[in-house]
This record gives sequence, structure tokens and C-alpha cells, in this order.
Amino acid sequence: MLNQLVLSVADVQNTTISSIVVVTGSFVILLALLKKFAWNAIADMMNKREKKIANDLDSAEQSRTKAQELEKSRQEELSASRSEASDIVKNAKSSGESIRQQIINDAQEEVTQMKEHAQEDISNERQTAWASIKGDVGDLSVQIAEKIIQQELSKEAHEALINQYIESIGSEDETR
Repeated sequence: MLNQLVLSVADVQNTTISSIVVVTGSFVILLALLKKFAWNAIADMMNKREKKIANDLDSAEQSRTKAQELEKSRQEELSASRSEASDIVKNAKSSGESIRQQIINDAQEEVTQMKEHAQEDISNERQTAWASIKGDVGDLSVQIAEKIIQQELSKEAHEALINQYIESIGSEDETR
């Protein structure tokens, strides 16, 4: 049995060596076939992938730069908008102040005109009242004169007497 065991070990060694040779040969043939048929396609695919990644990185950098530029322009626009809004508010305040001043001036002018009209009305009323008083004083004077003289004067004489009296009263009132 020992014979058989030793013989088996020798067969195993031959089988192992032959298997190693066959596997190594197969591997070398596989590598040669891969190099001839697939290596260029794999290399091209890897080069394309490398270029795509490089382009994606460049594109991302450009996008980041563009985003920074957009943010800067938006900040400038925001600043300009704030400045414009401030100018609008300032103009509105100035316009409001000028309108307020115009309204005050118009009101003062209207008050002045109303005073002038009131003074004219007062003057007209005074003249009307003065004329009415002259007539009333004239009638009273005639009645008093009739009672005193106990005679009646003609109407023209009454009016002349009254007008003369009123003129003398008016000139005395104006000198005061």
C-alpha cells in the first residue's frame, strides 16, 4: 500500500505541474487575446471617461464662476434698487413738502381775499346803513321840525334841510 501511496503522490505532483502549465498558458493566451481585441476598446473607453470627467470639472468651475458673477451683479442691482428707492422716497418727501407749502400759501391767499371781501362787504354795509340812517334821521328831523315849527315845509325844502344836516354830521364824523 505504501507503494501505491508513493505512486499516487508522484502522479499528483505531475498533475499539479501540468495543471499549472496549462493554467499559465491559458492565462497568457487570454492576455494576448485581450490585448489584441479588447485592450484598445477598454483604453478608449477609459480615455473618454477621463475626458468627460475633466470636462465636467471644467464645466462645474465655469458654472461656479458664472454663479459668483451673477451673485455680484444681483448685489449691484439690489444696491442700485435700494438707492433708487431712497431717491424715490426723498423725492416724494420733497414733493409732499412743496405741495404742503403750496396749500399753506393758497390758504393764506384765500384768507387774505376773504378779509378783503369782508372789508368791502363791511364798507358796503356801512354805506348802506349810513344811507338808511340818513333817511331815518331826515324823517325824524322833519317830524321834529314840524312839531317845533308847527308848520309843514314842502318836500323839496325838507330834503334840502335834511341833506344839509346830514352833510354836516358826515363831515363831523369823518374828521373824528
